[in-house]
Amino acid sequence: MSTNNKQQLTKNHIIGVLGAGSMGAGIAQIAATQEHKVILVDLNEEALSKAEASLKKILARLVEKERINEATSNAIIGRIKFSNNINDFANCGIVIEAIIENLDIKQKVFTQLESIVSDDCVLASNTSSLSIASIASACKKSERVIGIHFFNPAPLMPLVEIIPAVQTSENTKNASRQLIDDWKKVTVLTKDTPGFIVNRVARPFYGEALKIYEEGIADFATIDWAMTELGEFRMGPFTLMDYIGNDINYTVTETVFAAFYCDPRYRPSFTQKRHSEAGWFGRKTGRGYYDYSEGAVKPEPNKNEELGKEIVNRIVVMLINEAADALFLNIATKEDIDLAMTKGVNYPAGLLKWADAIGLEEVLLRLEFLHAEYGDDRYRPSVLLRRMVRDNQTFY
Repeated sequence: MSTNNKQQLTKNHIIGVLGAGSMGAGIAQIAATQEHKVILVDLNEEALSKAEASLKKILARLVEKERINEATSNAIIGRIKFSNNINDFANCGIVIEAIIENLDIKQKVFTQLESIVSDDCVLASNTSSLSIASIASACKKSERVIGIHFFNPAPLMPLVEIIPAVQTSENTKNASRQLIDDWKKVTVLTKDTPGFIVNRVARPFYGEALKIYEEGIADFATIDWAMTELGEFRMGPFTLMDYIGNDINYTVTETVFAAFYCDPRYRPSFTQKRHSEAGWFGRKTGRGYYDYSEGAVKPEPNKNEELGKEIVNRIVVMLINEAADALFLNIATKEDIDLAMTKGVNYPAGLLKWADAIGLEEVLLRLEFLHAEYGDDRYRPSVLLRRMVRDNQTFY
């Protein structure tokens, strides 16, 4: 494999994964299932032991459900080397980093990785919101660096965002995407901008729900009921934030807001900030927007359909506006934007297809009403949406 010729990452290549948390372990599981030798490195011995025990438990469950047999399970585990030595990456064809979301730490790690691996080894980051260009800048051969963003849990979630930096070579981009396609994942190509596709376009799902709550229009349970029962989303925004963790979700919100030069569209919420400060992170702490302690009674929603429709309409048009703006700014193709939102966060439909179904004029009218009502730039309609309505166009 050479950076000057057409690159390929095949089953003969060893896959390195740095970080044995749930994401790193999940990526290692996928690669080993696809018959690669894998080296999973973490400096924390306890994290490695936990990852190995967890993977054995997952594979045992798959054997129990007759999805795989005992021999396959043993082969998958046998392909993974659990190591606390980063130098074990020396012979890898690609190393995927899945560590803490901290740019300084990632840059130091990538500098170290480059001194260990071969000249043609691809270095990938699983970051969900940090600049790939900034990470790549730590490397002398920055053209070998790329973003490969899996979604949690990685073995189950089909979507992977492929994020070339401005420095990334075409060879690195093509070889990386082909590898993940070979792993039977659904890949989308996205520009290296804050939040990429999914974490950018999904911001209003949380942000607008929080704003509706803060205005006293509806409580957590009612908003979640409206979005699942009427909007047909798999999870309501507050249930989902509790599942993700308010600490993580709030950090991503702050990161995206800062990265977009404090654009009001991405403004964080005090409600989420206070929950995060209180340590009410969600399921993992037993308390978030809901109480998960034993015997806790979940609040009943107000099942007023008119109110529910108002909630769904407001959040959905904000999501559509974000998707339209991502297309306007060439973040990704319309097909990849819709694919990302259905396969990455299980939305009931692609947002741009959904916009066509509602009618672009209707979407624009709702946004213009919110913009006039609040006088807040978070509601400004996308230029693309305005142009398409003016020219009587649809996305599809």
